[in-house]
Amino acid sequence: MRRAAILALGVILIALLCADWVAPHSYQTQFRDDAGARPSRQYPLGTDALGRDRLSRLLYGGRISMLMAPLAALLAVALALLAGLSAGCLGGWWERAAATVTDLCLSLPWLFLLLAARAMLPLNVGAEASILVTFALLGLLGWAGPSRIVLATVKRHLASDFVLAARAAGCPLRRIALVHLLPHLMPVAAAQFWVTTPAFLLSEANLGLLGLGVAEPTPSWGNLLREMENLSQVARSPWIAAPLAALVLVVSCFHLVVSSEEYQA
Repeated sequence: MRRAAILALGVILIALLCADWVAPHSYQTQFRDDAGARPSRQYPLGTDALGRDRLSRLLYGGRISMLMAPLAALLAVALALLAGLSAGCLGGWWERAAATVTDLCLSLPWLFLLLAARAMLPLNVGAEASILVTFALLGLLGWAGPSRIVLATVKRHLASDFVLAARAAGCPLRRIALVHLLPHLMPVAAAQFWVTTPAFLLSEANLGLLGLGVAEPTPSWGNLLREMENLSQVARSPWIAAPLAALVLVVSCFHLVVSSEEYQA
């Protein structure tokens, strides 16, 4: 199942990266005479209320979500490595302060914290700025959970024989952290990356559904879900649920990869 999930993610990512050639139209081209059109050969998923091709917007929007969510996850994991490694190596009040900040971040509801941080920023930002703001917030606010796991791993390795031998040989703390501990944290960081990326995809979808994510006219899977606010419209036009189906498929593939790694471990 893990190989099938990775293969599916690879195929989806390639299709999204090739959106310029795969998509039938530009994501912002409006066919005003065909606004709200049903699926056809020209518009495989129909058009929205502004006459924009839904399939094209799905592909271009997926490219943004699938590229930026992993980048935000990399930022969160990097911050978690920095916080957990420094807290574990320095110990004392530094470790207590890092643990207090981590517990405070984890005690707050993740979605409400994200909404509060986003609401404090200007809502009328441009499309490119909204992409950077949305995923930068995800990365900057999503480090606490991985940091706790990194810290526990560091503390376990600090009691291992190779670290004790390095200390006995007179290695400075920086060398112990970067040379002896950091390589052993990479598998943990990789696992946290696979866990965090789908969480960020869903978080961006929540922000987009509330109108706080990527700004129009640039599409993302989050703001494309806003068409589904009217359930009766979904019942009459089920093809507008294509972004939800794509999101569920991608998140399921990520979870299959993570669960397979845990089972093998």
